[in-house]
Amino acid sequence: MTRIAARFEQLQARGRKGLIAYIAAGDPAPALTVPLMHELVRGGVDIIELGVPFSDPMADGPVIQRAAERGIRNGVGLRHCLQMVREFHRDDAVTPVVLMGYANPIEHLGTEAFVRAAADAGVDGVIVVDYPPEECQPFAAALHQRGIDPIFLLAPTSTEQRIEEVARSGRGFLYYVSLKGITGAGHLDVDAVAARLPAIRARSKLPVAVGFGIRDGVGARAVAQVADAIVVGSRLVEEIEKAGAEGAVRAAGRLVREIRASIDSRADSRADIGASAPAISRGNA
Repeated sequence: MTRIAARFEQLQARGRKGLIAYIAAGDPAPALTVPLMHELVRGGVDIIELGVPFSDPMADGPVIQRAAERGIRNGVGLRHCLQMVREFHRDDAVTPVVLMGYANPIEHLGTEAFVRAAADAGVDGVIVVDYPPEECQPFAAALHQRGIDPIFLLAPTSTEQRIEEVARSGRGFLYYVSLKGITGAGHLDVDAVAARLPAIRARSKLPVAVGFGIRDGVGARAVAQVADAIVVGSRLVEEIEKAGAEGAVRAAGRLVREIRASIDSRADSRADIGASAPAISRGNA
């Protein structure tokens, strides 16, 4: 059993929903990435997504783009990310770490070399935004053979065929993008998410994590009603950006503790949505 599968099994046994947090490697400084990862865990994060800096992203909004640019300016690349995972796991052997990024750095290193290096570093899962499942089956199989979960994205526009392809090739969890747009967008339609998930669950027994558009405890609590885990990325990276190097670890910890507490108190959260910020939509109302 992979660390990701074990984590979701533990969450289910405890009746809890997962909290997945994204940070960009090397932002705001390379020396702070591993301390940030440990602080996220102390704050209640169950799985860490470590973003690999890349200059030409497809799905990332301005906040994460700026973070990637800072990581690149700080000299951080894919090999550094692997070393950061290795260093993190020296002190934390149980929290899963997922690398999230794009195909170019992997293909520059070589897919076989990457799979070997990722396994040696203790990477638990890999999300490659521009690797659709129907085009990367050998890569996904190679990851799976080394105990690494290939994780794929689904969107509101995903066809039934795409859902079935992701269900066949994916491992660990399915990442459902809650909106049509880039990371950090301000619109979260909880009812639309709730309406879409049954079709996904009918085709896969994997846990479903929902990301994009979740910016606070209210949104996280509402989505936790229908998903197995929620993903917080842009808001967390934004707080790190505002805090700068001196306050980044503290700011990240504060935000994830707030969101963790909100998820854990998710009972009756649907009644809160009407009084929440306008970023959360109730369908067409």
